[in-house]
Amino acid sequence: MARACGDLIIGGFSGTSLPPSFSTRARRGELGGAILFARNVTDDPAQIASLNAEIARCRETPMITSVDQEGGRVARIKKNVAQLPAAMTLGARDDDAIEALARALGEGLAALGFSLDYAPVLDVHTNPDNPVIGDRAFSTEPERAARAAIAFSRGLRAAGVAPCGKHFPGHGDTIADSHKELPRVARDRARLDRVELVPFARAAREVPAMMSAHVVYAALDDKPATLSRRIATDLLRGAIGFRGVLISDDLEMRAIADTYGAGEAAVLAIDAGCDALLVCSKEDAQLEAYEALAKRAEKDATFRARCEEASARVVALRRAFPPKPLQGDALATALAAALARIA
Repeated sequence: MARACGDLIIGGFSGTSLPPSFSTRARRGELGGAILFARNVTDDPAQIASLNAEIARCRETPMITSVDQEGGRVARIKKNVAQLPAAMTLGARDDDAIEALARALGEGLAALGFSLDYAPVLDVHTNPDNPVIGDRAFSTEPERAARAAIAFSRGLRAAGVAPCGKHFPGHGDTIADSHKELPRVARDRARLDRVELVPFARAAREVPAMMSAHVVYAALDDKPATLSRRIATDLLRGAIGFRGVLISDDLEMRAIADTYGAGEAAVLAIDAGCDALLVCSKEDAQLEAYEALAKRAEKDATFRARCEEASARVVALRRAFPPKPLQGDALATALAAALARIA
């Protein structure tokens, strides 16, 4: 059971080499994946590929090796892979072009050993005062945002990288940044069905993973979506029919962390219906989350079954999209070929 709880945590760390503490916890089964940021990579592609290879080897079923590489202002890898414009710019292109560009990006990421990309954004840009989404969305129109995001996801999948659509059920109409505070959306359910939920419903069969939003939607629940069973389970699983992996946004973001500790938030998110939890910086917070999950699962059979269900989904994703980092001439050749696609 302890390993099942570990499968649910995707952690980050500091530095450009794998910390022994992170590696040890992963080998003990206390982590199911890693997320890399700009702080973890250099301009040397061999460094990134070697780091991802080391991460993947920590578990018998290779760990998730993930990155936030949307294009535009959200791009952790600044060299060696396709540098795409912001999604709003891409959204003006036809779907075939978007798919081709995403495939070029995905091929570069795959060569570097990434198995999952936290993209595409499925939010609809409806609020010009939104401080965090803006041009990260593909469109101001829900149907166009859906088609463009689906094209992007198909390109990543063709390259062997799992896309993760975000931020369910929509972060496009907020006026606050969930990194800094808890946003609230006051739209009624009819408006959510007509606008915010459209891309997620269209993409539910196209993306193997989605990310939850740390946002309160008054028409749906008084809890943030990440911690809401009504949203994560009843709406996403029940009404929309999503069968993939639901990954929480980073539990260290202030929208959650200002109210909940990492352990409490982890238990609430898994209980609500999330399958994996991002804890992007602090290793002690990752350990706190793991220990809280294991303790609750030991005492509560219903929660234990929820963790086992989530673990099965995460492990299936790890098997379907295993990291395949290349080395030496093969790495250089693959990266050059991917970049040539957009030359």
